Amino acid sequence: MTLVDLVERDMNAEPGEHGLDPSLLQAAKHIYQTFHAVHPEVIELPAGVAINRFTYRGKLIFSGKPILLPQEQFIPFELIRS
Repeated sequence: MTLVDLVERDMNAEPGEHGLDPSLLQAAKHIYQTFHAVHPEVIELPAGVAINRFTYRGKLIFSGKPILLPQEQFIPFELIRS
């Protein structure tokens, strides 16, 4: 299943138990899994993923509290791991 498939599947989904759009959480998991597959040598766990709510592009954040753009949302690693 591609990222586009995940987004389309969850377009009408209700917010999850954490108040997050389920498609954003799935996209964040996909971003982390892709990073981990490409860089298996990195053992440091990220603080989370900063993800654009409209394009679903995101970056792993390894430092403390990120500074986000207005269209971005931070998803903590604890939610990605669950």
